[in-house]
Amino acid sequence: MIVVIIAGGAGTRLWPLSTSEFPKHLLSINGDDKSILRHTYERAKQLTDKIYVASDKSHISKVKAQLSELGKQHFLVEPGRRGTANSIVAVLAKLSSVEDLDEPIAFIHADHFIRDVNGFVHSFEAAVNVSAIEHKIVLVGVEPSYPATGFGYIEKGALWDKEHFIYRVASFSEKPDFSTAKDYLKKGNYLWNCGYFIGSLNTFIYKMKKYAPKLFSSYTNLCQSGKNFDKTYLRLESEAIDYALIEKVEDLLVLPAGFDWMDIGSYTDLLKAVVSDENGNFVNGNVLTSEVNNSYIDNKDAKPLAVIGIDNCVVVNTKDGILVARKDLSQKIGDIAKIIASREESK
Repeated sequence: MIVVIIAGGAGTRLWPLSTSEFPKHLLSINGDDKSILRHTYERAKQLTDKIYVASDKSHISKVKAQLSELGKQHFLVEPGRRGTANSIVAVLAKLSSVEDLDEPIAFIHADHFIRDVNGFVHSFEAAVNVSAIEHKIVLVGVEPSYPATGFGYIEKGALWDKEHFIYRVASFSEKPDFSTAKDYLKKGNYLWNCGYFIGSLNTFIYKMKKYAPKLFSSYTNLCQSGKNFDKTYLRLESEAIDYALIEKVEDLLVLPAGFDWMDIGSYTDLLKAVVSDENGNFVNGNVLTSEVNNSYIDNKDAKPLAVIGIDNCVVVNTKDGILVARKDLSQKIGDIAKIIASREESK
């Protein structure tokens, strides 16, 4: 088995902890010294020693520093952001010259928070085994715990493999409204789409040929580009892998995950992931509080930070900025972060 860790994106809704130069997968949470990326890598190590990390060049040096034991050939550097579809195609092109074309590849994400490592290993080993036998792309989806409107959904079809509880994929739904999400939760046959998928190089090549000829053309061009790989890649148009390939494939399979899962896309998520005190607060750094509840407070400065009489808030002080907000307004935080980034770029 080969594992590819996708370590891209900026995570603007976690500004100012997360920035384009220091995205969220590089963050350490829960007060330990290990980043989310490091935890992801250690989970992957339970599956295989064949681990590659695909990352944007803007922060590849920080990624390498956190995974210093990996050889340089295991870092697949994206010369510029061209969407998840082209990132995956670039990975496949690079691996095609160094790995067995029939060996299953599991694509996972660097910024997902998972506690149950044993469940993670069991689920991916099952998905890999079925993918290898059936020569199909197998997805891993998560049983929804609430009617989320920020995730895509996978509808389970007929049961394909009774031993591993793997299903046919009936349909996809992208970020439904709240009423629809509640209906999915009641029906019980929908999974959150986490962006996990498994298949061999030959399987992906065949599926691209059949269902996504544009991606297959990009793959072929990258394989033949030689020293012009970066220039060839930067000419590609940005696309998402779900729309460009995955949702077009007619014989997909899906395995319901046997582990806990969280995509830390907001401070609300972050507060759920960390260990809070008896008042529901996470407090880190030189901070003094009084009458504070259900809040995330992090001070990266040596100067004291005093927080008094707030509830359901986030207060973060870093060298990149200061944030004071209701913690559930993640989209507003993301919008502000993008404005600040554009101002910095225009200087």
